[in-house]
Amino acid sequence: MARKSVSPLQTATFIESMECLPVTKIPEGPEWTYEIKLDGYRLEVVRTGGETTLYSRRRNVLNRKFQYIAKALDYLPDDTVLDGELVALGPDGKPNFNLLQNFRSAESHITYYAFDVLMHKGRDLTQVSLSERRALLRTVLKPSDHVAPSEVSDRTATEMLEFIKTHGLEGVVAKRSDSVYQPGLRTGLWTKHRINLGQEFVIGGYTPGTHGFDALIVGFYRGRESSTPRAFVRVLCRRHGGRFSRRLSTSKRRSAPSQIFRNSRMAGGEPVLPLRR
Repeated sequence: MARKSVSPLQTATFIESMECLPVTKIPEGPEWTYEIKLDGYRLEVVRTGGETTLYSRRRNVLNRKFQYIAKALDYLPDDTVLDGELVALGPDGKPNFNLLQNFRSAESHITYYAFDVLMHKGRDLTQVSLSERRALLRTVLKPSDHVAPSEVSDRTATEMLEFIKTHGLEGVVAKRSDSVYQPGLRTGLWTKHRINLGQEFVIGGYTPGTHGFDALIVGFYRGRESSTPRAFVRVLCRRHGGRFSRRLSTSKRRSAPSQIFRNSRMAGGEPVLPLRR
C-alpha cells in the first residue's frame, strides 16, 4: 500500500491530522495493530529553525500552556514532525481528561504520547508505511518524565478488547501496519472503537410542560469544543420530567450560561447535572 520514493528535503510545517474512523467492531487480521485509545488532546510537534512548536488538531499553538512539553522535545532534529496525544494520568494510572483541563496544577501528571513521525530531518514520511514510521520513531524519541511512546500491543483484537474492558479504559485504536499517513482524512486505515459511549451534556434551557418541562436544550462537546445546542429527546423528558424539574427549579438564571445558548427561545437554566447520550 505504501509507496517508497525519495522526496526532496522540506521545511517542517503543520500537517493536518489523519483521523480514526469510528467502528462498532474492531477489525481483525495480521495487518492490523492495536493501541489503547487515550483520552486527551491530539498534539502535533513541529521542530524547525531551532524551535519546537506544539499544535492542536485545529492548528492552535499550545506552547504557552505546555511549555515543559516543548522543552522536553527540544532535542529533536530540525524539520521533524511528530503526531501524538497529550494525556494526564490520574492517581489510578488511567487517562483523566478533567485533570488535563486543569493543566496549570497538573504538570507532573501530563505526558505526551507520540505515536507517529511524519517528517524527519526534512524527509516527508507520509507515504512510508506505518510500520516503518514506528521503527524510526523508536530511534528518534527519548522518553522522559513528560514524553513517552504510545505502545503498540501484540494482543489479538479479542484479547485487546478484554484488556480494555478489564482495566476500565476508553477504547481501542486499530491501525493497518502498511498504512500511509493521509492528512485530514478518515478513510478506515485507522479506526477507533469506544467501550465507554457515555457523553456529558450541559443543560442550557428548557420549555415548561405538564410533567415539569416538555423538552431540554443541551450542548455537548465535539472535538473538545461546544457544538450548537440540540433539543433533547422528548421521551426522556416525559419519563424523568418531574425529577429533573425539581432540580432545575433551584438553578434558574436570567441569562444563558454560554454563548451557544443565547439565541434560544427556551427559558434559561443553569447547567446542573450530566445526562448520557
